[in-house]
Amino acid sequence: QAELVESGGGLVQAGGSLRLSCAASGRTFSRRAMGWFRQAPGKEREFVAVISWSGGTRYYADSVKDRFTIARDNAKNTLYLQMNSLKPEDTAVYYCAASPYAGYPSKELKDYDYWGQGTQVTVSS
Repeated sequence: QAELVESGGGLVQAGGSLRLSCAASGRTFSRRAMGWFRQAPGKEREFVAVISWSGGTRYYADSVKDRFTIARDNAKNTLYLQMNSLKPEDTAVYYCAASPYAGYPSKELKDYDYWGQGTQVTVSS
């Protein structure tokens, strides 16, 4: 059974950094586009960053551009999100997801069919 498991969340002060990991098991996701999404309390889940299967194409939400970096290690079947200069508005549950497609990494939640359980990120001011 395929599974995505996020880790690395926690409590950090504004300006700090965290690195999220998403480990895939049960099947390989190396030929799938993958992404990170987040959901803050009372808000809808939103796109954060996505990456093609090769890592050659990456897209970021404007709110995290130049602060967050998405990366993947296909040999380890793991997706990463390096988050720097964190702000209180980055507080949310962060989810990783895998798409059925390899190339163009969609920014739309509906285009992802595997989801992790989420990891909480809390940024204090």
